[in-house]
Amino acid sequence: MWGTGFATQVIAPVANGQPHLIARPIRWSAHVIAAHPLAWDLLFAWTQLLIGLALLIPRAARLALAVSLAWSLGVWIFGEGLGGLAGGGATLPSGAPGGAFLYGLLAAAAWPHRDRPAESPADWLPIAWALLWVGGAVLQALAGEPTAKTVALVAVEALIGLSALHPNGRPFAAAAGFVFALAMWVVSQDFGGLYTGQATDPNSAPLIALMAVALLAPRATTTRSTQATRG
Repeated sequence: MWGTGFATQVIAPVANGQPHLIARPIRWSAHVIAAHPLAWDLLFAWTQLLIGLALLIPRAARLALAVSLAWSLGVWIFGEGLGGLAGGGATLPSGAPGGAFLYGLLAAAAWPHRDRPAESPADWLPIAWALLWVGGAVLQALAGEPTAKTVALVAVEALIGLSALHPNGRPFAAAAGFVFALAMWVVSQDFGGLYTGQATDPNSAPLIALMAVALLAPRATTTRSTQATRG
């Protein structure tokens, strides 16, 4: 993406249909990038590459996660327009709440904590999962006509979300969410458009699938309870 196409064909169209408060910074970022596309694209590419490499180094992981959080927030605002949530019509299958938002969410869930084993994500991840899917059900209900398909999608998304709130329901929530996410990626998100030459990430569905895997990781509360019992 060495030309102005990234700014004019990928970033700028995100502002369409958005409220002025959200559209304005998107158009500004598109204008700035279009002025010096090569320099900005190199900066973006190297930033993401360094974040990814730093995550593989234990001592640098915390800094990499902090940079990832800031990067995700910036992309979500200036590149994704808050995932289209304010424009109306956004749904989980269409990519809401935005891939950048989910990158930030997963970075926060992976943040190292002394009271949590390294392989365990944050204790609040099931709640975040529930909010994601129940929120998706609400968006689906608002965006679609009251057809049998819409009602079914709303019910399935709500069930996947609420099931994660109980430990016994998490295996179902993770499995169903994983399958649903892969289906969304194929049917609704067209594999993130990775073959088009204009994709900057694989879209939201693979990140939801990754979140499903993390949902089944050992919970920190269980570890602390076990330690307390042994003590």
